Amino acid sequence: MSDRTTLVCLPFAGAGASFYRPWQRLAEPLGLDVLPLQLPGRERRIDEEPFRDAHTAAAALLTDLQAALGDAPRPHRVALFGHSLGAVLAHELARRLCATPDVRLLRLFASGSPHPAQPRTRRATGLDDDAFLQRVGEFAGYAHEALQDPEMRELILPTLRADVEMHESYVPADELPLPVPVTSLRGTADTLVTRGEAEAWARVTDAGFRHVELAGGHMYLTESAPELLRILAGDLNRTPEELCV
Repeated sequence: MSDRTTLVCLPFAGAGASFYRPWQRLAEPLGLDVLPLQLPGRERRIDEEPFRDAHTAAAALLTDLQAALGDAPRPHRVALFGHSLGAVLAHELARRLCATPDVRLLRLFASGSPHPAQPRTRRATGLDDDAFLQRVGEFAGYAHEALQDPEMRELILPTLRADVEMHESYVPADELPLPVPVTSLRGTADTLVTRGEAEAWARVTDAGFRHVELAGGHMYLTESAPELLRILAGDLNRTPEELCV
């Protein structure tokens, strides 16, 4: 049986799987095989209708993940990483993986997110285009340059709106703790998610919790991939006996 771990990466609102592909080379020496999952409505799936419900998305992501794992040695060693919207999707996917006999879920990494049952006080869903993009830019702390191009904006906006709606409408099916360790990560200068909100992920698990902060704002991970991956690999080696079977 391989002792390598598949790090399944789930995107933030508006992002595609390509964001995580540069991580693959960085993670390989750390014993991690980075597997970015692609949501519909972007990149190679641009012509597909995007999800607006996190539960529906997680069910589809589980199917995609099982197909991607294929006939690799079993049980598959898997960890989940998600940032912002991706953290919510990772939380939902974790619940499903805990009931999947061929998978050992080693850890859930929730980045840039408050406790999944805690809704945002300020919302972007329902605003007109300009107000929506301004609000999303405030949330993220930056505006993607593609949104400055009218043609790209027209192409990206429907999927971004669907992602934000999926995030802002999410309600967990229950608040039973996961039998898998959780690491919550946050940028030290994040003005969207407070330290207390990030630490509230401790309530999601009864199998161990750690909170980590890295330099940067809400999108700290755009500039700190090597350090972040070393932290993920370290946490996976910290408690290898804590498995969700």
